[in-house]
Amino acid sequence: MSADRGHVQENDAQRARLKALVSRASDADLGRPLSGGWTVAGVLGHVAFWDQRIVELAEKWQREGVAPPPYQEADVDWINDAAKPFLLAVPPRKAAELAVAIAEEADRRVAALSDDLMKKNAAAGSPLNLDRAEHRREHLDEIDAALKR
Repeated sequence: MSADRGHVQENDAQRARLKALVSRASDADLGRPLSGGWTVAGVLGHVAFWDQRIVELAEKWQREGVAPPPYQEADVDWINDAAKPFLLAVPPRKAAELAVAIAEEADRRVAALSDDLMKKNAAAGSPLNLDRAEHRREHLDEIDAALKR
């Protein structure tokens, strides 16, 4: 029995939404402030960071055959806080372009995972969050709302 790949279509849809946002956003839009001291570009960089995490962990798992450590919800805030100054220092247009490029790579990697690795991921408590769409949707909704104001 093959692994459930329902996440692939949702990932594609949210990646297309991300790409459309980046293509239409002006530099002023990318610099627009959001809550918590973030900017639109900073949040796009944040999305790229977490997508890149999946790329790196999947590659290492495939190469070394060792599951990544379990995802720890308690670590998310300090990781985001630690990354924030660096993400805000990236030129806004570059952060937006990176978000798209990394989303494309993350989605390619996730879609290409073997059924065996997907089953191992599920058995290990899903240290690889294959549903990239959920995180993107959350932040794209936030950005869309801010740009409509």
